[in-house]
Amino acid sequence: MASSHSSSPVPHPSSGGNDGMFRKDRDPSSRHPRPIRSLPDVCPKEPMGEVSRGLCEGPSVVVDQHRWTVYNSKVNLPAALNDPRLAKRESDFFTKTWGLEFAETEVMPSFYLPSITKEHFAPYLQETAQRERIHERCKNICPNKDELDAVSSITNHHDKSRGELEQVPRIFMKPDFALDDPATFNAVLPWSHFNSAGGKTSRDVVSSRLLQEKLSHYLDVVEVSIARQISLRSEAFFHAMSSQHELQDRLTQTTRSVAVLRGRTAAIERVMCEGPLRALRQALTRSNCVRLHNKLKLMAAVHQTQPTVQLLLSTSEFVGALELIATTKEVLQQELQGIHSFRHLGSQLCELEKLIDKMMVEDFSMYSRSDLSRSLDEEGQVMEKDRLESLVFGLLRQRKLDFLDIYSDEMILAAKSIVTQCVVDSVSRIEEIDPDVVTKLADRMRLMTFPQWFQLLKSVFENFILFLKRIKATLSVVRNVVLEALDSNQKSRLLELERAEAGAQAQAPGTPLSQGEAELAYLTHEGLFISDALNEAQLLQGGNGGQEQSSAVGPKQQVDQEQSSAVGLKQQGGQEQSSVVGPRQSQLRLDGCGSDSASGTTESSSSREHTFQPGGGASISEDMMPSDLELGRVANNIQELLYTASDVSHDRCVKVLMARAKDGSLERLSSAEFVCLSQAVEGFVRDTEELCCRRSVSLRGALQSQANRFVNRFHEERKTKLSLLLDNERWKQAEVPAEFQDLVNSIADGRITLPERKPQGTEERKPSDYLRIDGQKYAVVGTVLILIRIFLEYCQCVNDIPSIATDMLTRLSDLLKHFNSRSCQLVLGAGALQVVGLKTITTKNLALASRCLQLVVHYIPVIRAHFETKLTPKQYSVLRHFDHITKDYNDHIAEISSKLVAIMDSLFEKVLAKYEVKAPMPSACFRNVCKQMAKMHEALYELLPEEQAQMLFLRINASFKMHLKRQLARLGVHHDGGPQHGLVTVDVAFYTENVQALRTLEKLDLNMAEIWEQKR
Repeated sequence: MASSHSSSPVPHPSSGGNDGMFRKDRDPSSRHPRPIRSLPDVCPKEPMGEVSRGLCEGPSVVVDQHRWTVYNSKVNLPAALNDPRLAKRESDFFTKTWGLEFAETEVMPSFYLPSITKEHFAPYLQETAQRERIHERCKNICPNKDELDAVSSITNHHDKSRGELEQVPRIFMKPDFALDDPATFNAVLPWSHFNSAGGKTSRDVVSSRLLQEKLSHYLDVVEVSIARQISLRSEAFFHAMSSQHELQDRLTQTTRSVAVLRGRTAAIERVMCEGPLRALRQALTRSNCVRLHNKLKLMAAVHQTQPTVQLLLSTSEFVGALELIATTKEVLQQELQGIHSFRHLGSQLCELEKLIDKMMVEDFSMYSRSDLSRSLDEEGQVMEKDRLESLVFGLLRQRKLDFLDIYSDEMILAAKSIVTQCVVDSVSRIEEIDPDVVTKLADRMRLMTFPQWFQLLKSVFENFILFLKRIKATLSVVRNVVLEALDSNQKSRLLELERAEAGAQAQAPGTPLSQGEAELAYLTHEGLFISDALNEAQLLQGGNGGQEQSSAVGPKQQVDQEQSSAVGLKQQGGQEQSSVVGPRQSQLRLDGCGSDSASGTTESSSSREHTFQPGGGASISEDMMPSDLELGRVANNIQELLYTASDVSHDRCVKVLMARAKDGSLERLSSAEFVCLSQAVEGFVRDTEELCCRRSVSLRGALQSQANRFVNRFHEERKTKLSLLLDNERWKQAEVPAEFQDLVNSIADGRITLPERKPQGTEERKPSDYLRIDGQKYAVVGTVLILIRIFLEYCQCVNDIPSIATDMLTRLSDLLKHFNSRSCQLVLGAGALQVVGLKTITTKNLALASRCLQLVVHYIPVIRAHFETKLTPKQYSVLRHFDHITKDYNDHIAEISSKLVAIMDSLFEKVLAKYEVKAPMPSACFRNVCKQMAKMHEALYELLPEEQAQMLFLRINASFKMHLKRQLARLGVHHDGGPQHGLVTVDVAFYTENVQALRTLEKLDLNMAEIWEQKR
């Protein structure tokens, strides 16, 4: 209840305007009424008789909406209706009549009313601001007399009542006053007045009476104070009661107005709404019937799933069967969930899917076995390509990504059978081998001759090349399927992104509704609140107009917009294809699943379905396919499987090679045979590398192992041969056959190979005394000619077998070192005296050995350059052997030259020790020296070139001058022009004349003046 009559239930701006306080105007006549702007009514005005007149006389919610009335009260009505004994208002008071959403729904602002802001009152506030300030100033200066009297009266009464109330003890004013409390009871009624032992006395009676009167006085004081307070507030009580009566009158008038309004609304509904709404309901009923019909057709189609799957499996159409099962399961989960008759169909389809998985794995295993085991002579690299594509599609769709392991196992078995079949075919053509006696394949291969076994090996190589081509073609088909699946995943992802972007643009807020659209939404809405209708209309205006709408927008609405088939029909080029039975079984399409089926039943499933048709036209759901990472891993595994096929083929060939090499027969091959074997193996390895892009090392390793053994035997044979030749060499100049001259000529032309042997019967050319190389003549022994042919054999072997280049280089280095060391032992070390039986090592033997060494040194750079072309850059370090060998050979040549000089030096020392300066001249000593010089020149002239001979005789001449100078110093002969000096000059002139008379020494500067000591 209001505490003061001056309170107002509705806020109104006071005359102050800006003080934030609101008061109700005391005098309604003092207001300045403003003209009311009428707005169009939402309901058309129709003649309604007495009801309309009553409605016009009553308050109007449209015209009087700006005028405050009791109906605008938002405080008193709830206060009157609420039960003060309850903590909160019962929630079902309004909701039981007007619905559960009455208390929580926001009322949408009327679009007929303008938005009123503070700026609308600005002109009025400016007009009244000055008058308001004057009024407030006067009010403060001259207060109201009635108010002052009332305040003074209230103050006097208040002071009087306070003095009377102070007579009442404070214990009665406590909020927790209760007589059931013993302490309170004893304080109010003291027992001292009733505890006399002698019974009641006159004193006790008087005390009791006084206490009773005292309490009565207290009661009178309180009652008087309460009555005074009630009298002070009687005006407020009467004002509240009069307001209550006025409120009841207004409510009665409002009830009648509401009844009239409801009547008019019912008439509007009957005239304007019932017909269109009936049409809309009938259209919705028809749409629901169509959906029901389509749902029944969908159930009929799902019912035929199992027979259709069995029919597809009978024709090995695994992809179509899986697609049908997946689509049916999706329809069961989304469209037919909760159908009692289909409660077991899901588990049955799962079991059927597992059975299909096993069937596909077995079928792929059978296909791999039949494809790899068929004859290699058959035409066509891929057997039943469509069947292979269908199997791979199905396995990928079921995520059976280990199917390549099955193909790998079958491939290994097929490789073994290829070798077995080749051996059996080869043995069957050889009469010397009895298959019943020799049962093992390895024993049969060892009994073959090398040509027979080599023909078997080439046959194995040819079959494996065909085998790898077939595997590569098959894996290429599988890879294409995987890549198409990967491409389809990417395309579907892009399509989803485009759809998401289009959906985001379609869901953007649209433009505000026009008045006609708002009225249309209001008239066609079936809910409780108009705000819901307007929200739906805005969504419909901003959404995609092609999608089916849940609320009707008129009797001309199209209810059969784009509709799909019972299990996810897709429109492609104007033709409908049902994915229930797969795109390959168009003849199994169900009747009645045409364009009149409802789009709402399968819209969610068909929108997520994405198919692609690679080759055979199989359609695979993108949701069931592996991810891009898994497909990429499968593609890599396909390439690895091709590498594995290459490795398996090489391993099988290694078995054939090692079976033959077990008894050492490959080590005993001739160079030509081993070269043929090496060329065949290298050709096979090269073909497999081009075919599989894989560098397999097993076969090369086995060949390298055999090549190392072959190189060891090859080297030992030639080293032994060279040792025998050196041990039997007599170190005499040999004639050079014409074929050796042709051999060195081919080397000079850059062909480091052995020339082909010319057939006998051709013209015979006479051998020459010298080997002519680059304009120089080399006098050689027969061993060196064989040595040249031997190192050409090494070079030829490297040409034929490049993989043994480093081993051959090491062996050739060893051979050259062996020739150098052994020749040094035999010539310089005089080992030939005991080995061959030479009487002595002559200067001619020494010169011939030196010339042979020079010939080898000439060819070392040629050999080095040849080997360098066969080595990789990482192997160039082994070429340093040739540098060491060249140094050793040059040191050996220098030692031989020093040995020739030493021979003459010892001769000069022996002869000149007996020299005496006396007539006749020339002396016998000088004649002997000249004779020995002539013999030395005769021995070396035909062997050494002119430059080397001159250098050698210059060194010999220096030795002669040294010994002569020493002897002259001993004899005391000086360059003084005396007789002895003259005699020595005659001998020296004789020596000079004889030496310069030798061929190629005419221009030799002997400088004999050095024999004389210089005078100090």
